[in-house]
Amino acid sequence: MRLLSPIDRLRAALTDPVRSERAVLVALAVYLLLWTLYGSIAKSSQGLHPDMTEVIAWSRDLAWGYKHPPLAAAIAWAWFSIFPVAEWSYYLLAMLMPTLALWIVWRLTADYLSVEKRVAGLALLMFVPFFNFHALKFNVNTVLLPTWAAATFAFLRSYRTRSAGWAALAGLGAALCMLGKYWSIVLLAGLAIAALTDRRRGLYFRSAAPWITVGVGLIAIAPHLLWLYHHFSEPFAYAMYVHGDKPFGVAIFSVLGYLAGSLGYVAIPLIVVFLAVRPSCATLADMLWPADDDRRLAAAAFWAPLLLPAVAALASGTEITSLWSMSAWTLLPVLLLSPPTVTIRDVDLRRILAAGAAIPVVMLIASPAIAIIAQRNGPPPNSAQAALLAGEVEQLWHQTIPQPLRFVGGAGDLADGVAAYAVERPRVLTDMPAPDAAELRRDGMVIVCFAADAACLAKAAAQTAPVRRVETEIVRNFLRFPGRPQRYTILIVPPLP
Repeated sequence: MRLLSPIDRLRAALTDPVRSERAVLVALAVYLLLWTLYGSIAKSSQGLHPDMTEVIAWSRDLAWGYKHPPLAAAIAWAWFSIFPVAEWSYYLLAMLMPTLALWIVWRLTADYLSVEKRVAGLALLMFVPFFNFHALKFNVNTVLLPTWAAATFAFLRSYRTRSAGWAALAGLGAALCMLGKYWSIVLLAGLAIAALTDRRRGLYFRSAAPWITVGVGLIAIAPHLLWLYHHFSEPFAYAMYVHGDKPFGVAIFSVLGYLAGSLGYVAIPLIVVFLAVRPSCATLADMLWPADDDRRLAAAAFWAPLLLPAVAALASGTEITSLWSMSAWTLLPVLLLSPPTVTIRDVDLRRILAAGAAIPVVMLIASPAIAIIAQRNGPPPNSAQAALLAGEVEQLWHQTIPQPLRFVGGAGDLADGVAAYAVERPRVLTDMPAPDAAELRRDGMVIVCFAADAACLAKAAAQTAPVRRVETEIVRNFLRFPGRPQRYTILIVPPLP
């Protein structure tokens, strides 16, 4: 009993109507802190993932679009205007996305679940890797965690109440989703399907709510639509090059992988609920497709965005991955726990809370060993050595050039890594709009390539300005564990008068 007493106190605080809101905020703050510490330690031998340094590179050239929409870059720009560019601060930002999503889920489930079920549902989502392990890699997928949750919450409230305020928030949430990633079209289409299939659709569409949602959404996304009009081919050409125009067999295989993988990611909450509830066939049917209108609307808003990608992928010959279902699980606690026949016993709630609290603590304890294992396996040099490479680039630059380093080009991941870690915060020249030729000539640049990357070196050789070429070898050791050496070619293109 002594071991369970902290969990009992936590359960009492979370289920107390007076203390629950504050207790949830405190619990989520601890969750944020523990997983940030875990990421900072476990990944300390690996450096920042290229997806993360790419977002930093975008944030140095704020625009209304890149190969993806601009929300991730705008968030990074705002964050690093306050916090230093450091691994700990970046992991803090990364974990803020799922933490905010979990808080929105807590608020949303108040419309469907008792307080005990809300607590259980929140803890169950903490078992899903999307809300911790995968979320530590901040990118255009993770920013969808809170935006999809917010848009779904506002839409459901708007549909039921037809309130102008909730309708406006739904439109703003939808715009933020699209500004995060175009994948969000499946959410908007799914919510539209949920609205059209609901028996109360006449009341909803005769009200001002849907038109307020559409109007606010269009206004909020208008600057990006204007950018897209002028740069239409860039993001869609990238998406089709990477994922589109696949043979039908490849599309089928990817759809099966998407469905199976998505199910696998939420397997633990499903198993926990099955063991705790032992649902009958009637209860399972009520989970999957409820009888009452409000819960059925929520079920449609869950199933449509999750399953639409499979249909679209088969129809268009597109390859999809289960990782993209990351943001689609907001309503999972509602589906699993809202049937009246589902009851959560106190003992089961305590066990769920104990497991939810134990996982981040155990992972934090294991994080030093994880960092050492990653080092011994040899982390990719473009991330693990990026900080050392950035330091060497800046040192070579300032040996002969007094002015700040402003531009870095070359291999994409290397340039992004140097830009992220360099003290002078240079801009990248890869996958970004080229600066004015006169500006580039006036400020000079550095080009970084792997020494064996013939394609990168060939592009660098096209420079007409005098170039200083330096070959260097970098080894990143971690504690007493040696790293693998990697050779780089650094080309210094000095400013021209």
